[in-house]
Amino acid sequence: MIRLDLRSKAFGAARVLGPMALDVAPGEVLGVSGPSGAGKSTLLRILAGIDARFDGELDSGQRRAMVFQSPTLMPWRCVQDNVTIPTGATEADARAMLSRVGLTGMEQMWPAQLSLGQARRVGIARAFVGRPEVLILDEPFASLDAERIEDLLELTATLIDEFRPAVVLASHSEQELAALSTRRVRLEGRPARLIAA
Repeated sequence: MIRLDLRSKAFGAARVLGPMALDVAPGEVLGVSGPSGAGKSTLLRILAGIDARFDGELDSGQRRAMVFQSPTLMPWRCVQDNVTIPTGATEADARAMLSRVGLTGMEQMWPAQLSLGQARRVGIARAFVGRPEVLILDEPFASLDAERIEDLLELTATLIDEFRPAVVLASHSEQELAALSTRRVRLEGRPARLIAA
């Protein structure tokens, strides 16, 4: 469950986000759209607990995971370590989740040996291996071709249905938002506010 009561988020004197209230239930996927620079990534970092410097209150459970715009893998660690080290998952759980996302046999490969699509699958495995209560997706399929996006959308939808976290997805892609979202909002204005999409 996610509950945010935000009064303001600023960087120095520049207010980026204005007042907004947000509730996302377990199993719900809130799709967030809006123009570039509107504050989507800033909002998601607040919801993920990465940025605590805001005026307001956040309740978003104990187990949180985020899939970023880039895969954010540690290049000096193998695929399996990129799942276990950030999450504390066991090697067995990491291998099982890597298998779920189609990476069986790639556990000891280095990130540089992976395609972008495979690297994004590692990010998805890392997000779900801890059975998150809250999942934040910040343009998780950016720069992939249409066929790979379709495969990853289907995989992500299946895992969301199984684990039922409260999900917030930010994307510029209508395909992604339509495929995963159960409810939609937009960020608009300066400072940005949420409006129904």
